[in-house]
Amino acid sequence: MSEIPYKIYLEESEMPRAWYNVRSAMKVKPAPLLNPATLRPMTADDLRPVFCDELIAQELDDTTEYFPIPEEIRNFYKMYRPSPLVRAYCLEKELGTPAKIYYKFEGNNTSGSHKLNSAIAQAYYAKKQGLRGVTTETGAGQWGTALSMACAYLGLDCKVFMVKVSYEQKPFRREVMRTYGADVTPSPSMTTAVGRKILEEFPGTGGSLGCAISEAVEAATTHEGYRYVLGSVLNQVLLHQSIIGLECKTALDKYGVKPDIIIGCAGGGSNLGGLISPFVGEQLRGEANYRFIAVEPASCPSLTRGKFAYDYCDTGMVCPLAKMYTLGSGFMPAPNHAGGLRYHGMNTVLSQLHADGLLEARSVEQTKVFEAAERFARCEGILPAPESSHAIRAAIDEALLCRETGEEKTILFGLTGTGYFDMTAYGQYNDGKMTDDIPTDEDLARGFASMPRIDI
Repeated sequence: MSEIPYKIYLEESEMPRAWYNVRSAMKVKPAPLLNPATLRPMTADDLRPVFCDELIAQELDDTTEYFPIPEEIRNFYKMYRPSPLVRAYCLEKELGTPAKIYYKFEGNNTSGSHKLNSAIAQAYYAKKQGLRGVTTETGAGQWGTALSMACAYLGLDCKVFMVKVSYEQKPFRREVMRTYGADVTPSPSMTTAVGRKILEEFPGTGGSLGCAISEAVEAATTHEGYRYVLGSVLNQVLLHQSIIGLECKTALDKYGVKPDIIIGCAGGGSNLGGLISPFVGEQLRGEANYRFIAVEPASCPSLTRGKFAYDYCDTGMVCPLAKMYTLGSGFMPAPNHAGGLRYHGMNTVLSQLHADGLLEARSVEQTKVFEAAERFARCEGILPAPESSHAIRAAIDEALLCRETGEEKTILFGLTGTGYFDMTAYGQYNDGKMTDDIPTDEDLARGFASMPRIDI
């Protein structure tokens, strides 16, 4: 086996030419989206007023194994992909662990995160359909930044509803979006009917991804020539993000490395799903065995404390119903700094894998997350995003466990983005002012009360 370098770079020619659809390997498929009016499975005609036609086809397809990546998208990818797979030698030494730690770094583009992988794909299909523009939501701002970049590249209009607490906490990310030409509105807002309704029910709220989704969908369906695009949760997004895991697997295979544990942060599920999809496919086909760990904030614990049931994907209850681990679309998470993970539900594929026992889940408090983030930054020289730092926390914990047991396990985690626009959060942590907000059972009960009663 060749000596493993600090950073493993693939050649441009080794970049995947197709996205991998993990649903094709699943014996138990994720439950279909339901029409909120009829409670019947959503059809392409049902989804057409909201989504682009080719994205609808990707969303509904549970059987096709690979979707070719159009040449125009591959050419865009070449600006920042393949992304590096890094051996965390310095972190291993600092932890004194026999474990081998690798991370896939997705922050080496202007958007600062993995979100650009799907943003350019969704914008491309909107442009191909002849649309004028797209609407979307964003939590911490990584997705909105990525989509504004993609739309600027393709000449599309971009309307972004940014969760209000993040709009206020992360003004520089907001300004990057505006620099790329996006119209950015704090959500919930008075610009939409659903936003006004939410503000009436929750005056002074900092908002949530569920709120912002409702507003973005309304904006898309009330403006001719627009469609809605989403940065996580949907299966089409996991499909596009599979390029992360495919590159990982190619790089590891070059050096004969097989991970024992694969870890990702989990909000809606895009980066985790993209990272693990090819490896899950191997396991489902009986070709390999891995441990998959989803790490979510203790303040928004959909996998660890939620219910596996049909629920609305948005707070305004205008979107389809999805069977997922959920805290209820009416759940309002605390304004923690991992804004990209403040979503009440989890992608249906990951939810099904968790229900089937193939995906572990754990929740962590944000003070412990930032402790891990700073430890990592001082060793590896990258300031990680709060979202990514959830995966770092679990990777460190697993490596320390290896130190106790003497096991030489190989750990792979997703470093989904950088935290240079999250310095308010780092400042609060360094000043000792950061607190941990964990919902009580009563808080969760209020969220669960907003769920529809569907016996399916």
